[in-house]
Order: sequence, then C-alpha cells, then structure tokens
Amino acid sequence: MTSSSTPRMVNTTYKRTSSPRSPTNSGELYTPAHEENVRFIHDTWMCVLKEIKSPQNERNERGPQEYVEKNPNPSLHTFTPIDLSDLKKRNTQDAKKS
Repeated sequence: MTSSSTPRMVNTTYKRTSSPRSPTNSGELYTPAHEENVRFIHDTWMCVLKEIKSPQNERNERGPQEYVEKNPNPSLHTFTPIDLSDLKKRNTQDAKKS
C-alpha cells in the first residue's frame, strides 16, 4: 500500500445528537456506539454534499473535491449506480409479500 499526499476529510463541525435511531422491523438492535457512528457518517456526508453543491467561490480551499477519472475504464462505460436504500426497501416489501 502506498501513502497518498491527498489530504483526508476531517469534519470539525460534528455535533453529537441525542435522538437514537429506531431498530428496523427485522429485529436488529443497534448499540449506542453503532448509532453514533451512523449519525457521524450521515451528518458528515450531508456536509460534504452541501459543500460540493455550493458555488465554487464559497468553497473552502481545503474542502471536499469531486473526483473525476482522467482516463475512465472502458469496461465501466455501461455501469449504472444502484440506490441501496431503494434496493433494501424493495427487498423488504418482497419479504412481506411472501
């Protein structure tokens, strides 16, 4: 593994929230540490998306940057991203039907 000179994203605006996530209908129970990790990742990702969508002149010089391949892989030309939330909803609905 090689080290990269690219700076890592660090969110210094993270605030701990006290509202816990409800367990899903599948009976999964989440530990407080798991819930905190999920909130942190979600909140940080929302900040990244907000910064990326802001006009270029409002962005912090060291803020997030969208990566674009200089030489795209031709075998990925037909790749279509999948919405995992939508897939989970469909699988849950299919399980309820059967």
